[in-house]
Amino acid sequence: MDDTESPVRVSGEKLGADMKTVLADVEALLKQAASSTGQQAAELRERAAENLHRASLRLSEARVAAAEKSRVAARRADDWVHSNPWTAVGAAAGVGFLLGMLVSRR
Repeated sequence: MDDTESPVRVSGEKLGADMKTVLADVEALLKQAASSTGQQAAELRERAAENLHRASLRLSEARVAAAEKSRVAARRADDWVHSNPWTAVGAAAGVGFLLGMLVSRR
């Protein structure tokens, strides 16, 4: 499976906005539940719990998608290094040289 066929496509910005919305909704529901009594308070707490559960599922899906994308990227990098070993060695040497220069300037 390549990264274009990811089962769950979640952008970080959208996920962050969704989480802020869910947390704001839960906070509002809990404030309402605190001032309510009886059945209404129980319903509000239940809705808050449902929202938190959905948010938890969404975060879990995002975690799985990120892990899959990481595996794909690692596989591609490994394949590239095996296909181009001397280029990889040269690139690593160049990066090491530049980092050495930067560190020695301090």
